[in-house]
Formats: sequence, structure tokens, C-alpha cells
Amino acid sequence: MHCPRCGQQQVSDQTKFCSRCGFQLGLVSELLMNGGFLPQLAELYKGKTTVFSRKNGLIFTVLWFIFFVMMMPAFFGIAGAEDAAGISAVFGIFSTMMLLILSLAVLKRAPKPHELAAHQMQQPAALYSNPAMGALPPQQSQPASTYMAPEGSWRAPDTGDLARRPASVTEGTTKLLKKDE
Repeated sequence: MHCPRCGQQQVSDQTKFCSRCGFQLGLVSELLMNGGFLPQLAELYKGKTTVFSRKNGLIFTVLWFIFFVMMMPAFFGIAGAEDAAGISAVFGIFSTMMLLILSLAVLKRAPKPHELAAHQMQQPAALYSNPAMGALPPQQSQPASTYMAPEGSWRAPDTGDLARRPASVTEGTTKLLKKDE
């Protein structure tokens, strides 16, 4: 087994700490034995319910809208307080919009029970299948004597050629102008 932090190979699988970096390896071997998840954590997530979830936030927003936009103005209308009915309706509409935006933006989606169970029972594919697609290809060797450059590839200039090329396009073609006195 190798340390997941520094890559140091361990002497045995029963080693509790990495000899190089000191990383605790007890949980790593337990993770590998259980297929990538810890059964202790599964028991913790079983009974856990989230009160502040996106679904509960949207339900609260709908109930808030019904109460402040439909029920309170009707109550104030029957009681004869038309100003309070209008204020309640306007307050209900704007506060409902804010609650809706906050519920969608801030609150997280609650995990469904079957998603949690499916995630726990899933085996890591990389342990039992072919190597990942991003892996290097198998090693290939080719003697240098048989190597031929691909057609149309760049070729270095022949350095044995001592022919002198002109330094400029205009060299030898320009004439000096004479001054008129």
C-alpha cells in the first residue's frame, strides 16, 4: 500500500502511520476494504434529516405568500382596516420574492435516500477495470537507425554549405547620391 499524501510505499498493510509524512493510514485501509466508503458514516447519514433544504424553503415561501397576500388582506378588509390590507399585500409580495430567491440561491438540495444508498454501494471503477483513459500508452521502443522523420516535417539547414548569402536585399543595388555644390 502507498501513502495517498506523499506516495511512500509502506512496509506492510498493517502500518498505521506513513513512515515519511506521518499520515494516518488506518482509515485508508478501511476505506479500501469497504469499497470506498466508511460504514460508520453511513449510519450517521441514515437518520439525518435536513430542515433547511431547498424544498422546505420553497414550501415555506408558498405558505408565506398565501398567508400575507391572501389571508391577511382579507382579514384586514373584514376588520375595516383597508390601509393595513394594502400594506400586508405589498409586504407579502416583496417578502415572498426575497424568500424565493434566497431559497433557490442559498439553501442546498436535500439528498434523497435512494441516492445516498446508491452512492454507498457503488464500487470504484478504477480498481476493477482497465486503466483510466488519461493514462500513458504502453512503452514503445524504436532504434534510432530505423527512425525516419515524418513527411513534410521541419528540417534543419545544412550547416556544411558555406555559400554566402547577401545580408540585405538592397545590397549591391544602391547607389550613393552625389551632392550638388
